[in-house]
Amino acid sequence: MKAFIKAISYYLPERILTNQELTQRFPEWTVEKVASKIGIDQRHIAAENEFVSDMAVRAAEKLFSEHQITPQDIDFILLCTQSPDYFLPTTACLVQDRLNIPTTAGALDFNLGCSGYIYGLALAKGLLAGGIAKNVLLLTSEVYSKHIHEADKGNATIFGDAASATLIASSGFAEIQHFDLGTDGAGGKNLIVKQGALKHPNRSLEEVVLEDGSVQRPAHLYMNGSEIFNFTIDRIPGLVTRTLELNDLKKEDIRLFVFHQANKFMLNHLRMKMGIEPERFYVHMKNCGNTVSATIPIALLEAINEGIPKENDEVLLAGFGVGYSWGACTIRF
Repeated sequence: MKAFIKAISYYLPERILTNQELTQRFPEWTVEKVASKIGIDQRHIAAENEFVSDMAVRAAEKLFSEHQITPQDIDFILLCTQSPDYFLPTTACLVQDRLNIPTTAGALDFNLGCSGYIYGLALAKGLLAGGIAKNVLLLTSEVYSKHIHEADKGNATIFGDAASATLIASSGFAEIQHFDLGTDGAGGKNLIVKQGALKHPNRSLEEVVLEDGSVQRPAHLYMNGSEIFNFTIDRIPGLVTRTLELNDLKKEDIRLFVFHQANKFMLNHLRMKMGIEPERFYVHMKNCGNTVSATIPIALLEAINEGIPKENDEVLLAGFGVGYSWGACTIRF
């Protein structure tokens, strides 16, 4: 059975953190420096009492309202997050109850970051192909802001909170084609929250000052930016080549490349290394930041709203990051 993206919606929290606010917190930064290097003017931050389940519900409710979908249509929920409400129960189960989706629906969480949307599409396609589900609700919801130390200027400038909702079904506007996926857990230490889970449950208050002046604790998000950059530049061109080969396509056949919206500096290097023209390389992070697993669906929907992909166009989606984990696929409109 073929699988299609049938509808996409997304939710951004009300609170906005601007570059002006960040430069007040970190005077060594300038508004121009953040905007030019990171490519972000503002990011949305979840409220103190707003969590992954809340944002996932809001995104799903928008999907239902905007596309005339009912909760009764859904027979499986996939929820991608690395900041769940609880260790257990599964956040997807809580979302099922709050959305009044039938109890006959399956529901599960999967813990992936910037490659999560691609993996979610692959899982959803498999559920349809196996005859297990007909209408899969794929949710990505992340509150990385709750992982970030308030004095961590590096991560604070990059990450924003968001949730997306995608319906995958046997018909829709874009057919999901073949995937290339990969993993290298040796890089896990380079993007990690070391404390708070069962291996290191105690949260230390000891603070570490990094070379750029950022302050972190082991219970907060740590990112080795240079290693993540090197991994991305090394792995992703090959990922794109393999994905094109699996789908019997050439680079010239792709109308639009929609990559994980990591930051402007990294995306520019990737685009130039792969020789992709700017008009075929979509970027949308200026007003929402790096929203982890939600960047691709947000960017894809914005490109659709701009009327860029048209009927019979091929679009290549690629996600990469924490894990290390990476994945790509093509979709045909």
